[in-house]
Amino acid sequence: MRPCYPRGRPLQAAIYAACLSAFLFFGYDQGVFGGILQNPHWLATFNYPTPVITGITVSSYCLGALTGCITTFFIGDILGRRRMIWLSMTFIIVGASLQASAYSLPHLIAEWRGRIVAWEIWFIGIGIVLAYWIDYAFSYVAGEAGWRTPIALQLIFAVAVVFIVWGLPESPRWLGKRGREEEAAQVLCDVFDLQRHDPYVLGEMDAIRAAIAIETGEGAGKALSIFKKDKLQTRWRVFLAWFGFFMNQWSGINLVVYYMPTVLVVNVGMTAHRAQLIAGFVILMFPVGNTLPALALDRMGRKMTMMIGCGILSFSMLMITILLSFGKPTTSTASNAFFFLYMLVFGATVNVVPWVWGPEILPLEARARGVAISVSSHWMWNFCIVMITPVLLNNIGWATYIIFTVLLAAFVPIVYFCYPETSRLSLESIDNLFLPADYQVRGGSISYDPAGKGATEYADSGEKV
Repeated sequence: MRPCYPRGRPLQAAIYAACLSAFLFFGYDQGVFGGILQNPHWLATFNYPTPVITGITVSSYCLGALTGCITTFFIGDILGRRRMIWLSMTFIIVGASLQASAYSLPHLIAEWRGRIVAWEIWFIGIGIVLAYWIDYAFSYVAGEAGWRTPIALQLIFAVAVVFIVWGLPESPRWLGKRGREEEAAQVLCDVFDLQRHDPYVLGEMDAIRAAIAIETGEGAGKALSIFKKDKLQTRWRVFLAWFGFFMNQWSGINLVVYYMPTVLVVNVGMTAHRAQLIAGFVILMFPVGNTLPALALDRMGRKMTMMIGCGILSFSMLMITILLSFGKPTTSTASNAFFFLYMLVFGATVNVVPWVWGPEILPLEARARGVAISVSSHWMWNFCIVMITPVLLNNIGWATYIIFTVLLAAFVPIVYFCYPETSRLSLESIDNLFLPADYQVRGGSISYDPAGKGATEYADSGEKV
């Protein structure tokens, strides 16, 4: 299918708009419940749920997303990117409609939704901030409209994605994997407004062919092959992508995103309205911090960004633990400063790197399934943390933050010893970081130098050395 948008910049703008709408929705959906958990009308509608019931209700969202990841693992490559997005949006629209019209907890919990993976992580933060401030504005609205309306507004983003994606082309890499090379080349021509024999288009097609040749030769077309030990080290690479999201979630971020107003009420002693206001400013630090890697992550590097981030986040959690442990209003209020620091640094570091590592580290043939597995880690541990946080806060209070302090400190050496630096390498040439030295791909203008001298440029492509 030819794209409905004009070639070049208009088509690029449509692709960006689809991604931004999806990730605005992603962030909005994650943030919207955090701002209504202290809403008196929400509490009254659902009979003032216990911490356990609150955890189950909020974390059910993560189970729905985990189901979407599992579904993508099996059918993502079959349907292609466009059809998977449409399928996901269908479930999203149904789920959001059920939530907004809920009068009982089972009704509120019912949803089954997949997630869309893209690189525009900055807009997750924008979506969360938008959700918090909309929640705050509607907290002044009397009656159930004060919590139903913010939930219903998420439908706007889902509907926008459905219509925008309708006119977009399929992924050129997905087309190339199915032997539809002319269509793949035409997509590249349309997106970049180039001719079929332009050197850039030819180079990209050579890179795709070279990577596919090795990866299909490894038998990666079989679903379980991504768990086998092969020349591409696919199993290890899937684990690295999966563990990246383990670190992302066990940084404690969703204690803050989902429960910041609750934390400020339970641990710090604020009123519900004041807690929601302060939480809105804390969450604002998320996209503010994310602005730095959005502009300069390739220059910052993946490993160093992740290690520095985990170190500072561990320090922030330690200070929050110490200040809250005194149990005094002045020290508890002082902990707010470290919540601000935590969110600022998370947005600049641990928020971004795992999302970039997933598609980067995984080989092409395993990318759709591997990303599904890695993102399943995000939602599985997201569910776990969101589920247990209300219980932890209610039972052990400030000691909850010790868990994240220790884990974040442990992540620093793990990243140093286990993860390669993938910054400024093309997706295809990253295979060379994992291939044996005598079986390298020169699939584009950049290839990894097995002698350890970094990236090297080549004029030819698709060769073994």
